[in-house]
Amino acid sequence: MSEAPIRERIGKYPVIKLLGSGATSEVYLCHDPFNERDVAVKVVSTDIFDDPARGKLFKKLFVNEASLAGKLQHPHIVQIYDAVAEDKLNYIVMEYVDGGTLEKFCAPDNLLPIERVVEMAFKCTRALEFAHRMGITHRDIKPANILHAGGSDVKVTDFGAALNAASETTQVAAIGSPAYMSPQQVKEHPLDHRTDIYSMGVVMYHLLTGRLPFQASNNFSLIYQITNMEPPPPSTLRPEIPARVEAIVLRAMAKDLDDRYPDWEAFSLDLAEAFRTEYVGATQAEFADTDKFETLRTLAFFEKFTDAELWEVAHMSTWRSAPAGEILMKEGEPGDFFCILAEGEVKVTKRGKLLNLLRTGEAFGEMAYLSKSAPVRVADVTVTDNAKIISIPTPNLEQASDPCRHKFDRAFMEILVERLTMANIRLSGV
Repeated sequence: MSEAPIRERIGKYPVIKLLGSGATSEVYLCHDPFNERDVAVKVVSTDIFDDPARGKLFKKLFVNEASLAGKLQHPHIVQIYDAVAEDKLNYIVMEYVDGGTLEKFCAPDNLLPIERVVEMAFKCTRALEFAHRMGITHRDIKPANILHAGGSDVKVTDFGAALNAASETTQVAAIGSPAYMSPQQVKEHPLDHRTDIYSMGVVMYHLLTGRLPFQASNNFSLIYQITNMEPPPPSTLRPEIPARVEAIVLRAMAKDLDDRYPDWEAFSLDLAEAFRTEYVGATQAEFADTDKFETLRTLAFFEKFTDAELWEVAHMSTWRSAPAGEILMKEGEPGDFFCILAEGEVKVTKRGKLLNLLRTGEAFGEMAYLSKSAPVRVADVTVTDNAKIISIPTPNLEQASDPCRHKFDRAFMEILVERLTMANIRLSGV
């Protein structure tokens, strides 16, 4: 593609700067004046659609990605806001993530801490599980298609090569990056989500060791190695990699489908357990995002919350340990937060009289959110058994997405009904 002058505007989006360009597209940082946010706009060259050899393929990739506008809404997937296909202008408007890709962390002299890689991989597995539930297999998972959103936050991008189970289009070969392809993909076998699981294993290998599992001077040699050879164990390249983490990587990269993780759920559960076993308590990350998400998934209060809503809760809340005897709330004091017990037990008392014992998964202080007036605590809450407390400031919940707030409203309504029922039973002497 010949070099084009920098654009001033793409459709209704004023251009701020060119972010990058390749053989088939250019990506610009633009401003969305209607939603008051910066966006990334990928402009696809119209010339490539006329290419006699691969024009149809490029058109399919564009249509694939454009068709997902507004559908893949997950905190760890780059959201596609809009897509436009015109005679002279084809572009896709996406969420802007300013941290670049994970490619920079694949260099041997710029490797991330192992626990950070595990946490990033966990978030990718949850995002790809979400896509899988929508019938979508990515097919081009690699560090260049995972954006760094700060800390351990990541966002999977570029679903142009995706297979969509809901569409009637046939699988197209020659899509993907050979170094990250599964044996099934390089052999052009029918694919499902397990090809992405393999690719995610290769991404972890690369991020952990600073090198790809298979090194080759040409694609023929690379394909032979992928299909016939075993990679060096990651710990031979980075000895501090724990055996549990190494086992996860190698299982994800198993050549035989029967030996590979059967689904994203099993992959993510192993990553969460590895993080919890190897790093929680050994580092300052007592309540890392991985641990928060997995804890929330086990609590009855959040049973009806989606993955995306659980991530919202994880990000809006504060978590801490509380020893037995600590008073968490005092009667008559103002309070602008409510709590959910992640672990342990607390007692609720009023003027010294025991009202309730609350255990793991139960909420308290919710009137801070439900009350229309300035909330005041109506009872004392004291820790009776060492506890882990999830605190959610009511202003944070008020700024959450509508679906997330509605799930809280429903959960609180169920709690109120249950407590009123129990109170009526006690009053009636039944």
